[in-house]
Amino acid sequence: MTRWGYHNSHEQFAPGRLLDCARIAEEAGFTCASASDHFHPWSTVEQGQSGFVWSWLGAAMQATSALDFRTVSCPGWRYHPAILAQAGATLSAMYPERLWMTLGSGQLLNEGIAGVNWPAKDERNAHLKECVDIIRALWAGETVTHRGRVTVEEAKLFTRPEVPPRIIGAAVSAETARWCGSWADALITVGSADRAPVQRVHDAFREGGGEGKPFCVQAKIAWDETQAKALDGAWREWRTNVLCGDVPWELRTPGQFEDATEHVRPEDVARAVVVSDSLSEHADRLAEFAEMGAAEVYIHNVGPNQEAFLEAFGAKVLPQLAG
Repeated sequence: MTRWGYHNSHEQFAPGRLLDCARIAEEAGFTCASASDHFHPWSTVEQGQSGFVWSWLGAAMQATSALDFRTVSCPGWRYHPAILAQAGATLSAMYPERLWMTLGSGQLLNEGIAGVNWPAKDERNAHLKECVDIIRALWAGETVTHRGRVTVEEAKLFTRPEVPPRIIGAAVSAETARWCGSWADALITVGSADRAPVQRVHDAFREGGGEGKPFCVQAKIAWDETQAKALDGAWREWRTNVLCGDVPWELRTPGQFEDATEHVRPEDVARAVVVSDSLSEHADRLAEFAEMGAAEVYIHNVGPNQEAFLEAFGAKVLPQLAG
C-alpha cells in the first residue's frame, strides 16, 4: 500500500506555520512527511523563507506521533558528513525508525555559501558517494579517519540509534537513478504533470539495483477553491522552479532564479505542476504514482493555501486514494 505524505516547503513558509501544518497533516490522516533543506529560497519576492530543517525536525517529531519524516540534504559542502551523521543519529535515537535521510549531490543555490568551486555533476556524485560511506561507517560505530574529497579525523559517534536511518538517493534523471540503485536504500524523485519522466526514473532505479527497494515521489500539485486561484497561486509561488536541464543546479542566488524565470507564464507552470480545483482529479492523478509502485508519495501543494489544502485532501482525497 502506498503511504501518503505532506511536503513541508521551508523555502516557502515560516517554520512555525509548518509546525502547525505538520500537526494538521497528522490529524487529516497523512502518515508521513517530507521537508526541504534550503539555505536560500528560490525567490525572495513570493517565498523568502529559509528555516533550518534540522531544528524544525526535532520540534515536528515531538509535536506529532504518527508521522514519519524524510528530508533532503547535501553532505560535504555546507554540511560536513560527520555532522549530518550526528544529526540523523540523534533524531533516530530519540524517535526510533521515524526518519529517513535523503542525500543528494546538491545545488549551488544552497551549497554556494561555502565558497566552493562548484564541480561538474560526475564529480558531485563521486563526492556524494564518499560522504555516504563516511556516514554509514559512523552509524556503524566505527572510528573514521578519511582523507579524500572530504577530510575526517578520528570521528566516532557515541549516541547512535539501534536502527540507523535509511539513506534515500535523490534523482531527477534516469542516469542518476540507475547509479543510485547500486548504493541507496530507496529513491525519491519529483513528480510533475508529465508522468513519463517519473516512469523512466523508476525503471532505471530498478535496473541499477533498486529492485525491491522503496521508490518515493514528491508530487507537485496546485489546488484551490477555483481553477483561477489554483493557477495564480502556482505561478506566484513556483514559477522559479520550471527551469530544465542543468540550469537549476548551477544558479547561485534567488535573484538569478527570478531573472531566469521573469518571462514564465502561468500556462508554463501548468505544464510542470498538476493544477486543478477538482479534488477527484487530483486523487486520480496521484493514484498514478501508486500504480507505478510508489511506496510513499509526499504531496506538495505549491500554492499559499496550506491549511485549506490539508483539510480538503484529508477529508476527500485521502479516503479516495485509500479506496
